Amino acid sequence: MELIVGVARTPSVEALETEVVERKGRGHPDTICDALAEHLSASLSRFYLDCFGEVLHHNVDKALLWAGSARPAFGGGEVLAPIEIYLAGRATTEFEGVTVPVAELAVEGSRAWLREHLHALDPDRHVRIHCLTRPGSAELVAAYRRGGRVGVPTANDTSVGVGFAPPSRLERAVAAVEARLNAPEVKAACPEIGEDVKVMGTHRGNRLHLTVACAFVGRHVSGMGDYLDKRERARTIAREAAEAAAGCEVEVDINLADDPDGGHVYLTVTGTSAEAGDDGQAGRGNRANGLITPCRPMSLEGAAGKNPVTHVGKLYQVAAGRIARAIVEGVPGVLSAECALVSRIGRPIADPWLADVRLETADGRIDPSLRAAVEAILGTELDGLGALAEAFARGEIAVY
Repeated sequence: MELIVGVARTPSVEALETEVVERKGRGHPDTICDALAEHLSASLSRFYLDCFGEVLHHNVDKALLWAGSARPAFGGGEVLAPIEIYLAGRATTEFEGVTVPVAELAVEGSRAWLREHLHALDPDRHVRIHCLTRPGSAELVAAYRRGGRVGVPTANDTSVGVGFAPPSRLERAVAAVEARLNAPEVKAACPEIGEDVKVMGTHRGNRLHLTVACAFVGRHVSGMGDYLDKRERARTIAREAAEAAAGCEVEVDINLADDPDGGHVYLTVTGTSAEAGDDGQAGRGNRANGLITPCRPMSLEGAAGKNPVTHVGKLYQVAAGRIARAIVEGVPGVLSAECALVSRIGRPIADPWLADVRLETADGRIDPSLRAAVEAILGTELDGLGALAEAFARGEIAVY
């Protein structure tokens, strides 16, 4: 591995004139696709581990959501045509004489996830799920198996993973708002708030501003006046969460496309725009850290659904973030860190082709002891990649 430890190329993101951060909440069509792809990967991984003692080859990272049709209304509404979800990719369907129930895991697992995470959507009536997986190519499956036999998983792609730490005030605020609006206690108190919450944040000078799009569930809203009152309650919840996370004043607007005088507001039947207004696709939403951060180093690699043993497009995204956090938390004098890990197909995953670590330090210098500390952290995190597969299988690591 070639290791580069250098000074950060740009000023701290907090010092930039403008910063932009976005999060697509768990009910957003793109996030639904990521979630179902990752849920299928975890389900397959558990089945493979239980039956065969190892995670077999799979990459189920292709998902498409075709929005349905709906007629939302105050006090009710109806879904006219169901949401269609297509889960595609490659998976081991038979091993040692045992047939793997891939389609059942995909369909029933997706319904279970939707039932658990979207409180106003009925996955049996409102959604159709299609499983379009097939076995992987002979060459890639053979390469995967070779690494497993020798106990040294090798990268099944040439890719890059990036991570950074610590999060900025704006990043904390954006993440906190979506998490709060979708928290179980808020849903219990405010069932009118749907899970399709998208937050766009900007930081200009000392001003933090968030624009929130929040789907409301029509059967929990009696009319226009009630909607406006409940929209203001949601805005207050969002502002309080943002200010607690950022530690400063934050301006919040919500549902700016509303036209109450014209009778047009963000009302849904199911709490997600997937019922009629917006299609979705895996890999085009949040990055592996849960945010979209164009002012940071960022990879377009989608992590959800990729296998957790050899796919560096998944593993290196997680590892790079952990490395950056460990450096900031464990090395005195480091104010911020960025890490990029570059793989080469066929190379052991614990030995990247290139590791590029950029640091912002209190004195602006990178001395030999600092490089040694970074190298030690890098070695620890990379050596631990092999243990991540079971954590992914248990759903303990978020990648969207």
